[in-house]
Amino acid sequence: MLDDYFKLIKEHGQDILASENFRRTKGHIQHGTTPVRSHSISVARYSLALSRRLKIKCSQRELVRGALLHDYFLYDWHDKEYVSLHKLHGFYHPGIALQNAATEYQLTALEKDIIKKHMWPMTIVPPRCREAWIVTFADKYCSLFEIMKGRGRKKRQGYF
Repeated sequence: MLDDYFKLIKEHGQDILASENFRRTKGHIQHGTTPVRSHSISVARYSLALSRRLKIKCSQRELVRGALLHDYFLYDWHDKEYVSLHKLHGFYHPGIALQNAATEYQLTALEKDIIKKHMWPMTIVPPRCREAWIVTFADKYCSLFEIMKGRGRKKRQGYF
């Protein structure tokens, strides 16, 4: 089953996965110690799993592509040079990700909605399509898991 999801991610997102900018996100931390690249692939995988598990009919292609690009802000928001963005990153990064993705890819309306609305309810306007709702929930799930995994690692090292 897991291999099916990775096959779909490769099938629908090969150009994104192979792009120089997406590969560079491997060096940008998202949550805890998880790189943006790994996080985005996990969100794509869990989005597919969620849609299958709940039998939600949707465009798998747009679901995968939107999930891969939802955090395409192309910087490490933990870096000192982004300190002014750090506290507001959650509010601003969907717009930045959409702008970056639109520069490199021909985005559909669904893909744009996924990228722009994935931080709902922080982004006040809710998603308009099933695909965006699915990615929003998968993103929250993956983020929580990544944050908790990072905290567990620190605890084992004696920080708490």
